[in-house]
Amino acid sequence: MSEDTIRLVTIGRILRRRWRLLAVLTVVGALVGYGISVVFPPRYTASASVLLPGQWEERELLTQVDIATSSSVVDRAAAKLDWSGVNGTDLRDRVAAKAADGNIITISGTAESPHRAQQLTDRVAQQFVAFSARIAGGATDADAAAGPEALRKKVQETNRRITDLAEGADAGGTVESVQARTALENLRNSLEAAMKKLEEADPATDKASMVVMGPAARPTGQSPPTRTQLVVAGALLFLLLAVIGHLTAARMNRRLRTEQEIASALGSTVLGAVDVPGEQRARSTQGGGARAGLRRLLGTDTRWDVPAPQRSGDEAARRTRYRRVCTRIRAQLASARRLLVVVPDGDELALRAAGQLVAEAKGDPVLRVVVVPADRPVVPDRGAESGAVVVLSAGSWTAEELTGIAEACADARHEIVGIVVAGPVRVRPAGSAEQPPDHATPALAVRGHATGGSA
Repeated sequence: MSEDTIRLVTIGRILRRRWRLLAVLTVVGALVGYGISVVFPPRYTASASVLLPGQWEERELLTQVDIATSSSVVDRAAAKLDWSGVNGTDLRDRVAAKAADGNIITISGTAESPHRAQQLTDRVAQQFVAFSARIAGGATDADAAAGPEALRKKVQETNRRITDLAEGADAGGTVESVQARTALENLRNSLEAAMKKLEEADPATDKASMVVMGPAARPTGQSPPTRTQLVVAGALLFLLLAVIGHLTAARMNRRLRTEQEIASALGSTVLGAVDVPGEQRARSTQGGGARAGLRRLLGTDTRWDVPAPQRSGDEAARRTRYRRVCTRIRAQLASARRLLVVVPDGDELALRAAGQLVAEAKGDPVLRVVVVPADRPVVPDRGAESGAVVVLSAGSWTAEELTGIAEACADARHEIVGIVVAGPVRVRPAGSAEQPPDHATPALAVRGHATGGSA
């Protein structure tokens, strides 16, 4: 798995063999999402649109967006709302604005109830329009209220005054009176031309006349993330993390899976592979207790990172494999025919295979099974035995653990004659006429230093 690419079949194997654990973690994630939704109250968001007449460039629209969410506008809106314990600083994070197509600024307000969200949005939109009008006028509030209309009135009043002065001038044909009337008429024309050019050159009067396009609609649903979204997100997140955790653990798994790797770690040759009916269980499930029961309930006592057991042939085919291994063991021995069968502690498949191997050997050679812990292996000292055969299952042990077993055999002066690899298989529904000796056990299976016995 550490060198294989992640394929859909691998994820499918996780879902198929760990569905109980994944279901429990998904429920836990949903509960966590529900708890988060309880801690954080629901929020509602209302929106209002403000139309900006005239021609606006993109950078000018962005400036108006910043003005709409500025402290000057939000503070004025907070003062108008007069909510208890809420000031402009508190509302600043609840107000947002963005520029839309058609010179429209969309203002959004978020609050803990639909009514308050509507109120907040309307007040901010109104204060934004008023504040922009004051900026465009470039004067105080009183001057901004007068605006360009007051300027037109002043121009009209000045024109009337010029007319009065022209009529009051000496009606005689003196040079001075003619020059005075001509100067006043020129002044009138210049004033009207300047006023016309001012209106054409300064579009601020048009841009200042922003319009709120109706009150904000009262929101009918919560703003995301809603409680349902948090529950679903929590469930999916925990499920995804569980799958990623399985893939990461498989990538980091250093257990040896091939016969070549196992032979290299033990420094010997593989005599053959034998079949053991049943699933390959995790090593940590050996023994009882609540922890082992929980692992069985969640399905974590079964290895998921190994291929599904292949369907086995009949019992005769399985026994043939064991007999061939015994034949190879005899070929390895020169004279004495007594061997230790070393099985790592916790390897259920290997222990069953060792028992079957002892039964098929039928005393030639004489095999004695010993179970040694993989973390600190201790093998009985050499006595009548002339070597050792290591029986183990593939994908269960690391190179360091197998090297430790090899060193323990060397310390006890046992040469490793060969290695037998046990693999799980599925038994055919129909049994053979001859009953299999699958449940045969060695005459003596000992752990660590135990004294003799032979099969």
